[in-house]
Amino acid sequence: MDDYSECLDIARQELRLAQSALRKDIAEYPTPIAGCDEQFNHLLDQRERVRNALEALDKLNFVPTPRKLSTE
Repeated sequence: MDDYSECLDIARQELRLAQSALRKDIAEYPTPIAGCDEQFNHLLDQRERVRNALEALDKLNFVPTPRKLSTE
């Protein structure tokens, strides 16, 4: 396996652990929750960032490559 593939797998595992911890923290957050609760909103923000990072790791990106005729 390529070194970068292993690194990406480790990143996915770590992000899934963070996702799990955030789910637990959000589920256990004391209620009622005010809309202006900064700590709870921070947890929601972190959850979204982790989700976006996982999506970015799994997303295939189109990388345009120039194609020019060469005489060589």
